[in-house]
Amino acid sequence: MIERSPLGVPSSVTGGLRVHVVQGEQFVTDDPEAVLTTLLGSCVAACMRDPVAGVGGMNHFLLPGNRSQGTDSQAQRHGVHAMELLVNALLSRGARRERLEAKLFGGARLIDGLTDVGRQNAEFAERFLAAERIRHVGGSLLGEHGRKVQFWPVSGRARQSLMERESIQVFDVERRTRPVPPVESDGSVELF
Repeated sequence: MIERSPLGVPSSVTGGLRVHVVQGEQFVTDDPEAVLTTLLGSCVAACMRDPVAGVGGMNHFLLPGNRSQGTDSQAQRHGVHAMELLVNALLSRGARRERLEAKLFGGARLIDGLTDVGRQNAEFAERFLAAERIRHVGGSLLGEHGRKVQFWPVSGRARQSLMERESIQVFDVERRTRPVPPVESDGSVELF
């Protein structure tokens, strides 16, 4: 069984399920043949799994704004929301918080002379794992290159390829925009 955020649809390929996770999404599966992929610039992807339950997943997030504009608490809420969606999806599939392990990728500095959003994303992800006592078992953060990441969520295997900085046009949207933070909620639910 697979669980997908509402933005995308998984696709089957020869050799198993292959799912591309884009900014703002997360994906969880217990399919041992599944591979999750993403492209990262200053965004961060958390690849988490519970090796005993045999379930894992990936998210892809970018904190909005920057600390100099006084939006740090808003950015933190957005990051916590993205990470908790992944953790909660894993827990709902039988994972246990104390067995979770994570690999973090991304957080590159793609634009010289501006706030290092990639570093802020990477530092947030590391702080989140430490605060939640989720083991950080690897990955690759920071630097000046985008990354192509593949993650096999059941086995925990991960592979990355660095992309040449000068040839990256795929990150133009990331350079121009910032995601909208989650809507504040009073805890009520409206059913249709």
